[in-house]
Amino acid sequence: MLEDLLVAFALVLVLEGLLPAMNPRGWRSAMEQLGALSDRAIRRFGIVMIAAGAIVFHLVR
Repeated sequence: MLEDLLVAFALVLVLEGLLPAMNPRGWRSAMEQLGALSDRAIRRFGIVMIAAGAIVFHLVR
């Protein structure tokens, strides 16, 4: 179980690093736009991402 968790965490790090590594200017622009959003909008986006991840996890497992 712990090994699976560490593998998942490593994969998240790899995926999170792809965009800034491939397109730093675009990544910076996206982060500036994200900073302009309200806390409520960011929270909703986070909840949607959690739900999507849980659904994908359920379908794969």
